[in-house]
Amino acid sequence: MARRKKQSEDFEPLRQLVRHHIESYNYMVDEGLNEMFDRVKPVVVNDSFTNMKLKISVGNPEIFPPQKEHGSKMMHDKLLPFECRQAKISYTGKLMADVEFQYLDANSPVVRERFNFGQFPIMLKSKRCHLQDAGPQKLKSFKEEAAEMGGYFILNGLERVFRSVILPKQNYPMSMVRSSFRDRQEGYTDKAVVIRCVRKDQSSVSVKLYYLRNGSARLGFWIHGKEYLLPVGIVLKALVDTNDHEIYENLTSCYGEKYVKEKGAVGSQLVGERAKIILDEVRDLSLFTRFQCLQHIGEHFQPVMTGLRKESYHVVAEAVLRDYICVHLDDNYDKFNLLIFMVQKLFSLIDQTSVPDNPDSLQNQEILLTGHLITVYLKEKLEDWLLKAKKLIQDETDKEGKTFDFLSLAHIKKVMDKIPSKQIGTSVETMLKTGRLVTQTGLDLQQRAGYTVQAERLNYLRFLSFFRAVHRGASFAGLRTTSVRKLLPESWGFLCPVHTPDGEPCGLLNHMTSNCRVTSYYDSQGKIRDFSKIRMSILSVLIGVGMMPSLPKLVKSGPPAVLSVLLDGRVVGAIPSSEVEKAVAHLRRLKVSSASLIPDDLEVGYVPLSMGGTYPGLYLFTSPPRFVRPVKNISLPPEESQNIELIGPFEQVFMEIRCPDGGDGGRNNAFPATHEEIHPTGMLSVVANLTPYSDHNQSPRNMYQCQMAKQTMGFSLQAIRFRADQKLYHLQTPQTPIVRTSTYTKYNIDEYPTGTNAIVAVLAYTGYDMEDAMILNKSSVDRGLCHGQIYQTETIDLSTESKKSDRGRRMFRRNNDAKSMHSLIDSDGLPYVGQTIHPGEPFCSIYDKTEDKWQTNRRKGSEPVIVDYVAVDMKNNKNLLQKANIRFRHTRNPIIGDKFSSRHGQKGVCSQLWPDIDMPFSSVTGMRPDLIINPHAFPSRMTIAMLLESIAAKGGSLRGKFMDATPFAKSVKNANGETKSESKSLVDEFGETLKSYGFNYHGVEVLYSGVYGTELTCEIFIGPVYYQRLRHMVSDKFQVRSTGPTDQITRQPIKGRKRGGGIRFGEMERDAMLAHGAAYLLHDRLHTCSDYHIADVCSLCGSILTTSFIQPQRRAVRQIGGLPPPRAPKKVICHACQTSKGMETVAMPYVFRYLAAELAAMNIKMTLELSNGVAA
Repeated sequence: MARRKKQSEDFEPLRQLVRHHIESYNYMVDEGLNEMFDRVKPVVVNDSFTNMKLKISVGNPEIFPPQKEHGSKMMHDKLLPFECRQAKISYTGKLMADVEFQYLDANSPVVRERFNFGQFPIMLKSKRCHLQDAGPQKLKSFKEEAAEMGGYFILNGLERVFRSVILPKQNYPMSMVRSSFRDRQEGYTDKAVVIRCVRKDQSSVSVKLYYLRNGSARLGFWIHGKEYLLPVGIVLKALVDTNDHEIYENLTSCYGEKYVKEKGAVGSQLVGERAKIILDEVRDLSLFTRFQCLQHIGEHFQPVMTGLRKESYHVVAEAVLRDYICVHLDDNYDKFNLLIFMVQKLFSLIDQTSVPDNPDSLQNQEILLTGHLITVYLKEKLEDWLLKAKKLIQDETDKEGKTFDFLSLAHIKKVMDKIPSKQIGTSVETMLKTGRLVTQTGLDLQQRAGYTVQAERLNYLRFLSFFRAVHRGASFAGLRTTSVRKLLPESWGFLCPVHTPDGEPCGLLNHMTSNCRVTSYYDSQGKIRDFSKIRMSILSVLIGVGMMPSLPKLVKSGPPAVLSVLLDGRVVGAIPSSEVEKAVAHLRRLKVSSASLIPDDLEVGYVPLSMGGTYPGLYLFTSPPRFVRPVKNISLPPEESQNIELIGPFEQVFMEIRCPDGGDGGRNNAFPATHEEIHPTGMLSVVANLTPYSDHNQSPRNMYQCQMAKQTMGFSLQAIRFRADQKLYHLQTPQTPIVRTSTYTKYNIDEYPTGTNAIVAVLAYTGYDMEDAMILNKSSVDRGLCHGQIYQTETIDLSTESKKSDRGRRMFRRNNDAKSMHSLIDSDGLPYVGQTIHPGEPFCSIYDKTEDKWQTNRRKGSEPVIVDYVAVDMKNNKNLLQKANIRFRHTRNPIIGDKFSSRHGQKGVCSQLWPDIDMPFSSVTGMRPDLIINPHAFPSRMTIAMLLESIAAKGGSLRGKFMDATPFAKSVKNANGETKSESKSLVDEFGETLKSYGFNYHGVEVLYSGVYGTELTCEIFIGPVYYQRLRHMVSDKFQVRSTGPTDQITRQPIKGRKRGGGIRFGEMERDAMLAHGAAYLLHDRLHTCSDYHIADVCSLCGSILTTSFIQPQRRAVRQIGGLPPPRAPKKVICHACQTSKGMETVAMPYVFRYLAAELAAMNIKMTLELSNGVAA
């Protein structure tokens, strides 16, 4: 029992890796949907005939766990994920919600009707999934992996995972310089302050504060895909009842004459001038009071605000301020204070007393997760649905001679049924299937597509990487600038510097480090956090440490005397700059103490005063989803055991964190370290952490390894019997590596090993190992080295191919008359398991009983396959077999041309399978290597870790122990505070071990030639190295063609390996042939072997299109016995010349004739001039 318990705890680190996906979805199910449904705008329908108003709103949503459909029967069977994978259906539950109807004029009650909003995709291991809280044993009983982590969706039988995308940090005013801001209108500059405001229901509105050349500012926000710009003075006056003097005092509070040129002074004399310009703009429009400003805004915005056409200007203006300006704040005074802060930050940027924020830096970014996107997408779909319903009902009421009763809910619902509510669930499923948003507004997101990807189970590490991947955004992929892709120091500890693909997505697709987590709406006990309580407790702590709260009408001073304090985008007060460091230290102490109400992942972003640096202030963030990572807080007294603190990327930039090697990293004594890293490997992702001794490799090699680890054939799945994946790569004989890092054990990678320990000799032998090629021992391969298979599943569904009425007319059955088929197909029309099927042979037989026809599906491809298993779906009515999964197995044992790689980016192809008797053998043990690699692979690539791995594995296998190859081991202090002894290098450590077992200190051995039996002239480095077999196999790549299908239009060979096409002989190849002067070869490739065509040309008019062949009259000729019949002379006539004289046959590429036809279609005549002479 204890062992079983331990086993279930083993997978906890794995679950931590995908926790942010599941918690985001769980919050959406628990609270997010309720929050969002409450904020969906109700629609009001007016009936001009009865003068009644009907209000329609939605509420009380509920998602049910997935259940099987049994037609009309009310049976509630669980629908399990493995059944969805096998049957190629979606893992979805029902979404039900109330639609509330209320007639406003009569005091009628609210009528609630339960509507079915369709099937809603369920994330595996979430609160609505049947696998939730299931331990390894229970998961196995559900035919899942013991280490199943969840976090993805099953849609149409395919596993799709949400790819996390970077978003700008919410509720934080960022100063930006962009040339595109100039293009808004005449008079705009390239500088602005941008804030992305997020409501409680997670929908967001971005507000931009632009600076104009005349010293004023404009507030820009988007409504229905169009940007509207308002003078900031009007907005400030419309928000609160204030006068010009108060606004002037507030705006100029950041400038004090005594602080000019001091550290942290952000204001200048020009601030007052600009404040006057802002106020003059409002006065020039004759707007003096708050009411006049509201009237002005309402008048201009009434046409664009939906549903407010008939309301007063005052109501429209209030709606604009509420729904589009600083939407994360409910109180107008808070909005006023924030806008004042934004204007001050903008003026500071203009005066160059602060630098612009970098939008590409991780400190100004957060992450977009599944629950968030689904919530905002669903909100838009619901609002669309209600507006469509309103329009339909309005159209019905306005019809002449109508039979529609506005006061009857039955009539109202009948009209609403025309736009089925079930399509809302379907739209979410489609969004997750395609990763594409169908939206008019853009939802304040930077991209419309690329939100989900298929989670391929090529191997376990690839699958795991999908959950840790963070994409910068599809819109950046096409940019020519490289600034977005740069590795910035701010991302240290949050994004892995090694694990990013090379090529097009380099630097855009990053992966979170193994220690990085994403904050969620749940606390450590699994309860939903009450953010209003948290904010109140933070406020009381701040007031306790000397903060002055920002009260209405209270004019503040500004930096450098006091610093503004922003809590989740709300200006809560100001704190004297002399007290701020104490306040920050106090907050950090409360963060790590378990007793306080301050959350452990509070981000305390203290930006200190500086000369022209980042705009100073104390920024506190509590809202998810932000990146956090653990570090040790060493400034606390040691008796407090809880010294692990979670920090975010915003605060990390301004903190002093030292490395755990005992040194201080050249730090100045004026800034002592307050925190310490837990372990250096915390800066690497899970995949990057698996490379042994990666600190001894050249950096690009570690990057290559991260890519190749995800292309390795591994032990793909343990529940492979219950899977129906389209393509699976499977390694038959995997081994656990002798040399491994601590991460390997922590994340249970042994459940899905990815390679084999091979004895590798570094030796130039026979010349077959040049240029990264490698020689494999043929006997080792015969014994099972790197044997593998590819599984391909073919699903045959008879029900989808026919209409509902015809269902059941087609069935699987064997044709008993065709005796030749009996050896391949069983009596049920499906193949025998274990049967070898050759290309072109039938593997299933279908009978159509209405037409009395037999149909056989034949095997495509060029190689024989083995039927691995056959699964049938008997859940349909009448127990009629309509769906079958047939899985084929391709054996893929190593052959010449297959690709292999060590764990250090040393990839190469197998160039020879060398007989065992001809391999060199060791003088000490008599062993022959499994693999020979060329020594020239090492000097330029500097993969020293591969040599270290070889020595370590040699010592480890002799001792019977796994060797720990965790990188940066020397940089970590022991428990007693000492670093490991520096004098002993790794080589010395391993050398002593080898020496004690009678081997050479440096891992070299004397080898004898397998061919001559003589001793090789120098000692050879030999030892075990963990080798991976990559999925790139020559059997899947080779392309060969002599004759085959051609294109109908050009008559040239088609392209595509699957269709038996050829390889394009393109323009560059043509240039190479011309450079060699190989004219005959060129003619052969591009003409004779391509689209050789003999055309009839009229030499009189030079046309190839007007010729036609005349069929001669058949004359009765007496045949002479034994002789072939005489051939009729071919007669060709030119229609243009009306004669058959002067007709010539010319060999040409057929595409030339096609060109003539194309030109003729454009009314251009092409004539050919024929001549016999060579000189001509």
